[in-house]
Amino acid sequence: MKVVSIFNQKGGVGKTTTNINLCSYLAMQGYKILTIDIDPQGNTTSGLGFDKTTIQESMYDVITTDQKLQDIIIKSEIIDNFFIAPSTLELAGAEVEIIDIKNRESILKDKIKEVENEYDYIFIDCPPSLGLLTINALCASDSVLIPIQAEFYALEGVGQLINTIHLVNKSLNKNLAVEGVVLTMYSNRTKLSNEVYNEVNKYFGEKIYKTTIPRNIRLAEAPSFGLPILLYDEKCKGAECYRELAEEFLMRQKR
Repeated sequence: MKVVSIFNQKGGVGKTTTNINLCSYLAMQGYKILTIDIDPQGNTTSGLGFDKTTIQESMYDVITTDQKLQDIIIKSEIIDNFFIAPSTLELAGAEVEIIDIKNRESILKDKIKEVENEYDYIFIDCPPSLGLLTINALCASDSVLIPIQAEFYALEGVGQLINTIHLVNKSLNKNLAVEGVVLTMYSNRTKLSNEVYNEVNKYFGEKIYKTTIPRNIRLAEAPSFGLPILLYDEKCKGAECYRELAEEFLMRQKR
């Protein structure tokens, strides 16, 4: 079992899109997958077709009370082998509520131990910020998968992103590694995308996935229907790329 956080301090980089679709393709291949939505926006939760207003127990309860993680997990009705620990807007207040708790950085790590033997992979969709929720995710993870948008401003955050991972690695989770870097909203026909790729390569080298994710209208539409791209339009370019990303992810696990 492996725990992977999908994280970037910058918003709008395709973090949740990558989480939903990578998890979906892995589940379709027979791997038992749990995704933990620890972002108060709850986009993974709604993107998989769950109505956040009707969810009774969520990651808010897991983080702020003695609620067990296994008791809030919901099985996907549309994809076999796929499970989610949902988020609601209540989670936005969790960081304030746990600020005085001893070992507050390891709450999620301790909760994951309850279920770690039940899944092949656990993916955590992190908020686009470095608060206690993200720290909890990074402390609980074996590695970090980093989506980076192929645009100029993405480069400004790369150094900060690396520094964040190093700080967590140094003080809270010595085993935390970079799983890989995925270039999103990428077009090999534009000079800017290629420049961003080259600059990111200087930081991460072989950690960059060969598979890149393009701008794709079908990928943008799918969440509004509560569907991963493989069920919304499996023949579109975005679907093909996420299928290839899942295959490349699995190949890297064999190294």
